[in-house]
Amino acid sequence: MGIEWVVEEPVVAAVAADAARRTPGVARLEAGVGGLVRAWGRAKWQQVKGITPAPAEGVLVELGGDAVRVRLSIATSGDAQAAAVARAVQHAVYRAVTRDTGLAVDEVSVTVLDIEPVATR
Repeated sequence: MGIEWVVEEPVVAAVAADAARRTPGVARLEAGVGGLVRAWGRAKWQQVKGITPAPAEGVLVELGGDAVRVRLSIATSGDAQAAAVARAVQHAVYRAVTRDTGLAVDEVSVTVLDIEPVATR
């Protein structure tokens, strides 16, 4: 008899979202239109099941066997280089998902949808 364990997509999304938010230069996660629709559907399903939803807007997870693909949409702070922040998010999410779930990460894709303006004095 074998032991089977399953890590669901919302768990992976929550881990990825937390890692992205903690990355310096990330202003926020951006849901986008598709993300808003998915988040609404996920929230309704979790409400029916009585589950407290983990905040994971701006994150799309695709599970395939023991491997996972993660797509994130972010806004960066204006005082940071967007490409460098996106690379840092890729590395942080890869490490966090691997460490916290035990799943093999095939891909972490980061899209910068907005750059926050730098506050002027």
